[in-house]
Amino acid sequence: MVAQCFTVDLSKPLVFQVGHLGEDYQEWVHQPIVSKEGPRFFESDFWEFLTRTQWWVIPLIWLPVVGWNLSRSIYLGHTITEVAIMAAFGVFAWTLVEYTLHRFLFHIETKSYWGNTIHYLLHGCHHKHPMDGLRLVFPPAATAILLFPFWNLIKLISTPTTTPAIFGGGLLGYVMYDVTHYYVHHGQPTSEMPKSLKKYHLNHHFRVQNKGFGITSSLWDRVFGTLPPSKLAEKSR
Repeated sequence: MVAQCFTVDLSKPLVFQVGHLGEDYQEWVHQPIVSKEGPRFFESDFWEFLTRTQWWVIPLIWLPVVGWNLSRSIYLGHTITEVAIMAAFGVFAWTLVEYTLHRFLFHIETKSYWGNTIHYLLHGCHHKHPMDGLRLVFPPAATAILLFPFWNLIKLISTPTTTPAIFGGGLLGYVMYDVTHYYVHHGQPTSEMPKSLKKYHLNHHFRVQNKGFGITSSLWDRVFGTLPPSKLAEKSR
């Protein structure tokens, strides 16, 4: 917890402390504290409330929005099959967005006061307290803000009748990502595929934090060469 010139006090709200770590922030934030009890972020109860989200809130809020967008494309003249294909494309596109955001934004290296502070709010808190169950999914208020540029981007590259279906598919991909992310941290899988997914993601947290950026799959890690090495390969070096 001790940096060269600053000590983080875990008993006090953290958000406005971590910026003072400067260049030592990256080392500090990647030394996880494994506890289901998350830290306090803000003195203000209002802002603190906005940082805490139960996992089930995500599908509860966003699945109706997904359904509305898909039905909108049907209303505008597309068949159910066409809408399903466009939605599937949106889900697939989301997996690339998921990988890109995680690799290039969530794992950006910062050292300035505000850079560290923003990074901690965005993703650093998750690496410092990976089992904090109320900060595993993205707060809906923040998601709502980010949906506007994504909608406009899709609108720019598609048609008025296909935009809702592709957007709905992308949003469905996001919902799948967030609930999967929660599950790989707190679920107890019994079948092979979810077990493998859980092991893959926890490996990113506790062993090789600069690789394994996929959450719902390892597809883009394989494509872009960020697949973490196996323990066997590491031992042979």
